[in-house]
Amino acid sequence: MSTTDDRRFEILRAIVTDFVATQEPIGSKALVERHHLGVSSATVRNDMAVLEAEGYIAQPHTSSGRVPTDKGYRLFVDRISEVKPLSSAERKAILSFLDNAVDLDDVLRRSVKLLAQLTRQVAVIQYPVLSTARVRHLEVVSLSPERLLLVVITDTGRVEQRMVSLRSALDDDTLARVRSLFGAALDGQRLEEASYAVAELANNAPAELQEPILEIASVLVQTLVERDEDRLVLGGTSNLARSLSDFPAGGGMDNVLEALEEQVVILKLLAHARQSDSVTVQIGEETLAENLRSTAVVSTGYGASGTVFGGLGVVGPTRMDYPGTIASVAAVARYVGEVLADR
Repeated sequence: MSTTDDRRFEILRAIVTDFVATQEPIGSKALVERHHLGVSSATVRNDMAVLEAEGYIAQPHTSSGRVPTDKGYRLFVDRISEVKPLSSAERKAILSFLDNAVDLDDVLRRSVKLLAQLTRQVAVIQYPVLSTARVRHLEVVSLSPERLLLVVITDTGRVEQRMVSLRSALDDDTLARVRSLFGAALDGQRLEEASYAVAELANNAPAELQEPILEIASVLVQTLVERDEDRLVLGGTSNLARSLSDFPAGGGMDNVLEALEEQVVILKLLAHARQSDSVTVQIGEETLAENLRSTAVVSTGYGASGTVFGGLGVVGPTRMDYPGTIASVAAVARYVGEVLADR
């Protein structure tokens, strides 16, 4: 890239930084006073005119300074070469806060609360996707001779419980055999594969165990098969109120709230970011969602040992601290994965 292009990017970077901090249009005089650009005011004005002509900045009002456009934010984000790492104290605080959670639901609630506090945006996290999980343990509990409780625990920390009503009572020895057969068939299996293992077990069950195994298998398959409805946990929705002026008049923020409530739009955006080693930034129209055209979505995947369990991220106005937000999203995703992997 030429020296002229580098200088113009530095001017764009300065405009983005100042506008995020002040929410005020930035003029050439302010840029010269606040930043060591090494050129005259006239050169800055000329470069700003070029940036405006190319669509990277815009003039919201006559005789006012300039503000970044979505295209300008995109170039700024694409050229972020260094993301400020969190301090050791910040990392320790995050891990301690998440590690004190009592179960999966608590881990996810704590995650969005923490991410919303760090970024001052709306934080979202997806429940672990079942198809990526493996069965860590299946417990078959006898509530009565004719009633069982099935508890499926996955390596993502997810717990599914189902009741089974039997036509005939099971004695303790028979229950132990049934429990052993299901445990052997399911241990370590991915959920999408486990349903086939259950069906195979039902087809090949010993004659004397055929009836209870079929009854248990019919309920268990419903638990193991991927469900259409993935759930999101949201936190920090009230942060939108602090950014009211960043949204278009006439229901701009209402549109964002509607998209958050519907969840399916957010889930689709998170699906694009299920790579735990990278952070995706979608700005304005890049979200391909009408209700989110005034927002940016910063997201990534979380997981462990190369397996991505789901997505997490933040939703906020395009006037966002991108370097800080990217660092926070990446850090929280990393620690959520570590905490779930240890459970």
